[in-house]
This record gives sequence, structure tokens and C-alpha cells, in this order.
Amino acid sequence: MIGVGSMGGAILAGLRDPEVRIERPIAVTTRSAASAAAFAGSPDVVAHAAETDPEANRRAVRGAAVVVLGVKPWMVVDAVREIAGELAPGAIVVSVAAGIPCAAIEAELPEGTPVVRAMPNTPSQIGLGVTGIAAGAAAGCAEISVVRRLFETVGEVLEVRESQINDVAAVSGSGPAYLYLYAEEMLAAAERRGFDPAQARTLVQQTVRGAAELWAASGEEPAELRRRVTSPKGTTEQAVLVLQDADWGGLFDRALAANVRRSEELEAGA
Repeated sequence: MIGVGSMGGAILAGLRDPEVRIERPIAVTTRSAASAAAFAGSPDVVAHAAETDPEANRRAVRGAAVVVLGVKPWMVVDAVREIAGELAPGAIVVSVAAGIPCAAIEAELPEGTPVVRAMPNTPSQIGLGVTGIAAGAAAGCAEISVVRRLFETVGEVLEVRESQINDVAAVSGSGPAYLYLYAEEMLAAAERRGFDPAQARTLVQQTVRGAAELWAASGEEPAELRRRVTSPKGTTEQAVLVLQDADWGGLFDRALAANVRRSEELEAGA
């Protein structure tokens, strides 16, 4: 793994779960020696720090069957150029960077190197992630199967066309942030209603958690679950009407469109 920041770190955390079997230590690279030192003595991770070892990235990928690029989007192409000569034949290169198409990565690699784009989300670190994966020009069923199994260790996997990856990023990749924003606003609203911070946290956190678990366990559509809570002419109905009057549908359409637009700007080098 080249880079174990926010997203790379989430994937690594999931792969290190005791229930996930990895046959050999995972080689990772970090920017700082301090970050690498955090893995000292770990039997399942070998860390190389770019700060103290100029060969860190190249050293990490040698002999690897799968290489995950977990660096920032603007760093991906440089990282690929750096490791291209060290990749083992048949190694699969997986990018989790938004806005970097497979073709841009393939252009820096030996011809025929299989590249797969993946868009996981941060709940991967507790095994509850969802990842969209899309094959590049040289990635076939075998390579997609390997990448699917990799990300299935940290949650659900959805295979999509590369043209859909930006939409996956908008819906699920960034999705946790939208939920946390909702939680922030609910906490603040609860406190304005007179609850102290601890009380507000209990009310909001357990409501979000319980509602999500109920949805997953019931198999029902969210619209049906909402109707069951919303009695005609009741209190919930009044709150829901206020939210619907604010045009939540249009708001989410605009939010996702802005997200995708930024991914397209990244692809264009903006």
C-alpha cells in the first residue's frame, strides 16, 4: 500500500481485522518516520517511511501481487512513475484516488499492466464499508475477482463501469460526511431544545445507529419505514412536511452534482 492516510488507513485497518487472513505481511509506505514507527513490531505490517528512505515506495511494491495507491489524487501519477519499474509481472495496480482515470495510470505503466479503480468509504475500517470497483483496459475477470475479494474483507463490493466511479464517490465515498453533517445539525438542534451535549449525543447517535440497523434488518424500503413512524396528522408528520418543503430531493441532486463536477475537474487537471 502506497500511502496509508485517511482512505488507505481505513482499508488497512479493515485488512488487519483478526478475522481477515493475509498470508504475508502487508508492505506499506508512509510520509513520516513517526507514522512508520507506529507499525513497529507489528507481525502483519512492514512499514517504510519516505522521509528516511528514498526507496520506500519501490521497496514496498517489490514482489507484491496487488499494489494499492492510497496517496492524494495529485500525487498518483508521480507515485506510479516511481514504482513502474519495480512491479512484478502480472501485479494488479489499484487506485482509490478520486478524479484519476485508469488511462492516466496505465500510461505510466508497462503495457498490459492491469489497473482497477476502487472507491471505498471510511466505514471500511470497521468492516462495514462499500466499495465500487471498475476495471481498466487490461484488467479482466481474474483481476477484478482478486480486487473484489480484497475489498470484500472490509465490506460490500459493487462492480461498475469506470464512467460510474465518480457517481459512486458522490453517493457512498463521500456519503459518511453527509450523515455526519446531519448528525452535527441534529445535535445542535437538540441542544437548542435544552438538552446538554451528553444527552443530545445519546439521543442522536443511538437514533442514527438504531434506524440504520433497523433498515438493514428489516429488508424494507426506507420510504415504508418512514411511513410506519409517520402517523397521519401526528407530530412526526409535521416535522417531515417541513423537511420536504425544503426540497431535500433537489438539494441532494445539487450536492451530488457538485461532487461529481469536482471529480471531473480533477480528471481534467484542474
